[in-house]
Amino acid sequence: MVMFLFLVVALAVVVAAVTLAVVGGGESAPLPEAAPERLQDPLPADRPVDHADVESLRFPLAPRGYRMADVDDALGRLGAELAERDARIAGLESALAGARAAAAPHGAPQGPHVPLDKPEGPEDRR
Repeated sequence: MVMFLFLVVALAVVVAAVTLAVVGGGESAPLPEAAPERLQDPLPADRPVDHADVESLRFPLAPRGYRMADVDDALGRLGAELAERDARIAGLESALAGARAAAAPHGAPQGPHVPLDKPEGPEDRR
């Protein structure tokens, strides 16, 4: 009977200690609000975004998924840079076509289009 009474008292002490630890020992102030997790690896502001930047981009999780503002900002930046690159490519292609047209003699038929990244080989000159 004494052993049973000792176990009951020991169990009550353990339950009381755990309860005090969980409740906070009587502090009446609530825990401070945790700062929301923010995007840790933002896209570089001093240079254009490259493939490695997009591959390493990780969005922090919010209580209901990703923070929409972070995703919207990153996608807006990527979209703007892609549009800028597309416009630059179109301008360069137009300038190249104009240079080819100016270099060709007037009235001479234009030859086949030769890609710039592939050198002309002997089999292409036939």
